[in-house]
Amino acid sequence: MNTIENSFTIFISALEFIENHLTEEFTQEEIAASCYCSLSSLQKTWKFCTHLTLKEYIAKRRITLAGRDILKGDMNVLDIALKYGYNSHEVFTRAFTKVWGMPPKIFKKEWKGSCELYPRLNTDYIEKEDIFMTRNVKKYDVSQFYDYLKSQAGTYILCFDIKELMPINENIGRDAGDKVILESLRRINEAAEENMLTLRMGGDEFILITETDDAKKVSEIAQRVISQNDTPIAHNGREIGVSLWCGAIMIGKSLKYTVLCSDFERVMKKARQSGKFEFS
Repeated sequence: MNTIENSFTIFISALEFIENHLTEEFTQEEIAASCYCSLSSLQKTWKFCTHLTLKEYIAKRRITLAGRDILKGDMNVLDIALKYGYNSHEVFTRAFTKVWGMPPKIFKKEWKGSCELYPRLNTDYIEKEDIFMTRNVKKYDVSQFYDYLKSQAGTYILCFDIKELMPINENIGRDAGDKVILESLRRINEAAEENMLTLRMGGDEFILITETDDAKKVSEIAQRVISQNDTPIAHNGREIGVSLWCGAIMIGKSLKYTVLCSDFERVMKKARQSGKFEFS
């Protein structure tokens, strides 16, 4: 097995292990053992592919799922904390606030819309060479929503792409990039009507499933988001502008992930070139 194939196998195996054990206690050594590799090899491969440490990825996935549970309202905060491996309310609250920008109590009262902030990475989309050519696994798994998406054939999806996220990550820091991502999701959710679902497609990409074929209504939702372009957020004593490109595509009768991705890229290309909201 060559180096690329071996690293690809390690990455995929680690991802499967993590996702299957998010509500259980485990160590990084146990992940490495499940991948039949050393801990150092696992850590290097994971960081290379995602720009996140294992600890960061696991924490963000657990806190994303915890956000879902909080909004459902079926469990109290301490039980949710224990479910995801936090041994106290205080430790969980600190971790939750770091990701969501607010403590669980405020989140439950104020957060509007879906909370797919850090979905599972999409193993079906990843090609072996991609993770080493791009140095970043960028696509997330929306397969659990496929039946819902297919039921919406003939209606519009709004596509959003964060402007200049990479320079923010590289020049200011990934904590700043995380705040920009969170603010982008908040703006999309805020503009959406009740029960519209927002999904994160990639590192800087979101889709909003509008459930309507009314182009005027879709345009109005899009304008509510992009009217906030360049409005800054505060981070460590400085202001960072947050802006999104936006376009709309119609869900076809035959939906495949690759088609969804290509349609997304096509309308985003039009939006970037024109600087305006576009229909595909």
